[in-house]
Amino acid sequence: MASDTPQGAPVKILLIGPDGQLGWELCRALAPLGQVCPLGLHTQPALDLAQPDHLRAALRAFNPQWIVNASAYTAVDRAEEETGLAMAVNADAPGILAEEAKRAGAALIHYSTDYVFDGAQDRPYREDDPPRPANAYGVGKLAGEQAVEAVGGAYWILRTSWLYGARGQNFLRTMLRLGAERDELKVVDDQRGSPTWCRMVAEATAQMLAQTRVAGAAPAAGVAERTGVYHVTCAGETTWCGFAGAIFSRTAAHGGKGPRVVPIPTDAYPTPARRPAYSVLSNTRLRETFGLCLPPWEEALGQCLEDMGYPPG
Repeated sequence: MASDTPQGAPVKILLIGPDGQLGWELCRALAPLGQVCPLGLHTQPALDLAQPDHLRAALRAFNPQWIVNASAYTAVDRAEEETGLAMAVNADAPGILAEEAKRAGAALIHYSTDYVFDGAQDRPYREDDPPRPANAYGVGKLAGEQAVEAVGGAYWILRTSWLYGARGQNFLRTMLRLGAERDELKVVDDQRGSPTWCRMVAEATAQMLAQTRVAGAAPAAGVAERTGVYHVTCAGETTWCGFAGAIFSRTAAHGGKGPRVVPIPTDAYPTPARRPAYSVLSNTRLRETFGLCLPPWEEALGQCLEDMGYPPG
């Protein structure tokens, strides 16, 4: 049965994972669209995505019109060993969210990753390119996508890449920490992707949802009309080494320590999980469907660093 929103009542948005870097930005970006109800490991009540019964009960208690899932198991290397937990959170839980959303007539927005691709091609990946994950994390995220798609209903799967922000554990914060401690940093220079500020993804999500609001229609109706997978990343591409260099170029201009960044190949920095050599995502479908274009990664990085106290030089 579809859930109806009483006349004048705000749309109820259940945000799963509000404590993460993307979830924190979504709390702010989605607030003008309705009543944001955050639910995660550290909220009251708390939510454990690895507990299916707990998850179902929580969703039915809130009875939202939109479910936004910003939570995931993101420890890429540890996922090679903790495959059970990673699959429970990244694969099983999204399927349950999709089932409960469909049961309630709600829409599901679920975030995925460039790591569903193996990085073997040399052009930006489109949404319809065959996914071939190269590590356990990617396998789990792809399984989550497939679980959502199998249920059907009103959903968007939003793939993003190289996500960073002023909070949480990410490449930007790691570089700033290590750069303050060391004179030289060796950074991989043969993996290419699109660094994406999580605020840009949150704001794009809010703009997409705002376009679906039709007077007199159920909140899920507009999502259902454009159901599918969309790539949501900043424009352009670089390597991890190039990303690091851009970070320190900005911080050094304001008296911050600027370590020497030394490019190294992937095989000089072995990790348990294999990373794709090329994981740039095409945003053409996002532009053609919603008219949205995220800014170049360099511009977004500058805005993020300014937000963190590094104004333009």
